[in-house]
Amino acid sequence: MLTYQLPEKNKYYALYSAIREDILSGNLRAGERLPAKRALAENLSVSVITVQTAYEQLLAEGYITSRERRGYFVAEVAVSGVAPKILQSPPIDDGEREEGKYALDLCSGRAPAKLFPFSVWAKLMRETLSDEGEHLLERVPCGGDGALRAAIAAYLYRCRGFKVNPQYVVIGAGAEYLYGVIVQLLGRDKPYAVENPVYGRVPKAYGLNGAKCVFVPVGERGADAEAAEKSGACALHVSPAHQYPTGAVMPAATRMRLIGWAERTGAYIIEDDYDSEFRLFGKPLQTMAGMNGDRVIYLNTFSKTLAPSLRMGYMVLPPALYERYRALYADSANVVPLFEQKTLARMLDGGYFERHVARLKNYYRGIRAELLEKIAALPVNKSVIETGGGLHLTLRLPDFGCDNDIKEAAARLGIKIKCLTDYLVSPCSGYGGVAVINYSAVERGAFDLIGGR
Repeated sequence: MLTYQLPEKNKYYALYSAIREDILSGNLRAGERLPAKRALAENLSVSVITVQTAYEQLLAEGYITSRERRGYFVAEVAVSGVAPKILQSPPIDDGEREEGKYALDLCSGRAPAKLFPFSVWAKLMRETLSDEGEHLLERVPCGGDGALRAAIAAYLYRCRGFKVNPQYVVIGAGAEYLYGVIVQLLGRDKPYAVENPVYGRVPKAYGLNGAKCVFVPVGERGADAEAAEKSGACALHVSPAHQYPTGAVMPAATRMRLIGWAERTGAYIIEDDYDSEFRLFGKPLQTMAGMNGDRVIYLNTFSKTLAPSLRMGYMVLPPALYERYRALYADSANVVPLFEQKTLARMLDGGYFERHVARLKNYYRGIRAELLEKIAALPVNKSVIETGGGLHLTLRLPDFGCDNDIKEAAARLGIKIKCLTDYLVSPCSGYGGVAVINYSAVERGAFDLIGGR
């Protein structure tokens, strides 16, 4: 008679699992008869229904067979002689393991949760549900909801002076998804030029989509135009307004030179404008797409301004590429839920988004001021490199022997940081001794946690 210890809850599933493991490990052999349902139920002090449900699951999956008037028998199943491993929770990754280890995290790009406009978003969701109703269940066109595409085009014109035909706006589930679409449009047969150093997920996303990357060094004035011209690439991925992680801003002359290269060679510029809303002083810089809409693919997301978990980004395609996009994706539904798209459209059209961004900028101006005050008080030789844009800056520390010394010194103060060399995806000299200070996740008063150390 089978004997098992069954838990108080989910008894049928526990019994099913125990019998299955005995079959797979060879403890119950092919052809062996299983106990009658009533007898097993009495032996285990469970209901007959519990045993019957477990047997039926095993029968459906082919672990046992049923013979009329004779009962249930173990089926012929290839066995290993070793009991199956019990599934366990995956190991905690380094980010989770280190959570709480540091008083101040200057690596994370996540904004504090309290900055999300919960009340506004909830209000707009209720309005969307009330006004749109059953239409929210409809299939979304491949490029995205027309209302959101129009709202994004109007927003870009108001805030960036970038005139966009809503038809050419494509909504996608974040930047990495859109990189994959770009590879489908341009092909995998030619290399894609990517800045170096760079946010590591950029080349990784291209690689996962089958594209080969070549790397262009970044100097104080952005990507090296000469290296890009010699790369033989079909596209150049750049962040001209505020490169990550160097913080470099590409001057107009270099932008025009790269656009000229794209025109001559038939290549495209992929303008990743990931944090353009956070130019804390002065007006946002002109987009490269606004300088030439035929050779530049403009890309941005709402990850920095709202939340990465919303998984909403967009790109503006040149007309010729949009036609190719329609040819490839016309039969595909858009991957972003219509409910979220309609809600975001209302946020943009109603002015809520711009007011939210204005509040974020005020908040981060205060964080930046606190940060610079703390840096000025450091008893080391240092120089701050920043341009007033974005939510990170770099700090040159020439007296440290190596970058590990910089990170270890910061760790002793309870601070987690990275250096420029941590973002190199291809070996390159000249980037040592520079810390990357990302303050987008910093909350007010966080610097006080390290003040007394």
